[in-house]
Amino acid sequence: MKKLVFILAAIMAFNVQAQNSKPAEKLLNEVSKKVKSYDNMVIEFKYALDNSKENVHQETRGDVSIDGDKYVLNLMGTTQMFDGKKIYTIIPEDEEINISNYSEDDTNSITPSKMFTFYEDGYNYDMDITQNVNGREIQYVKLTPKDSNAEIKNILLGIDKQTKNIYNLIQTQENGTKVTITVKSFKTDQPLAKNLFTFDEDRYSNYYINRLD
Repeated sequence: MKKLVFILAAIMAFNVQAQNSKPAEKLLNEVSKKVKSYDNMVIEFKYALDNSKENVHQETRGDVSIDGDKYVLNLMGTTQMFDGKKIYTIIPEDEEINISNYSEDDTNSITPSKMFTFYEDGYNYDMDITQNVNGREIQYVKLTPKDSNAEIKNILLGIDKQTKNIYNLIQTQENGTKVTITVKSFKTDQPLAKNLFTFDEDRYSNYYINRLD
């Protein structure tokens, strides 16, 4: 789930430092400014993983609610929640909950709320192709890791040029695995429940709770 959160973070990561990429910088800044004006975001998405060499194809749907530093992510039957201090991974199939402290210095602990800055210093970027998708003009920005040993080969971030919202993200890894996240619904400033980001241990009396810290 931590790796998945890292991928989801890239859906909305915009504050990238300019590297001779003025058009890309301008577009990313426009999207960043718009997204930062929201009080909260509720995103429904389609998640697909493909590796033709290994004959692997997986496809599912998920959703994430984000309010400031807090989030709740639902995917593949698992819920991960961050209340601002601790990360709770709830696995109903195993009746297990993993609880860990959030560390800003831990690169594996990137949260969706950090999606605006997580690769500020780690990627070069530039404009890529433009595609027409059901009447929407999608402009792709290509991000390439500065670290030559990175597992990620590149990331394509698709942006609706009219609305300045994210349409999709395509991450290609060095081993040929491709992860595509397509935003199906993007809602902002929603009336979220006050206890949405509060972990209630009493609700999980039958679960094994694994405190990792």
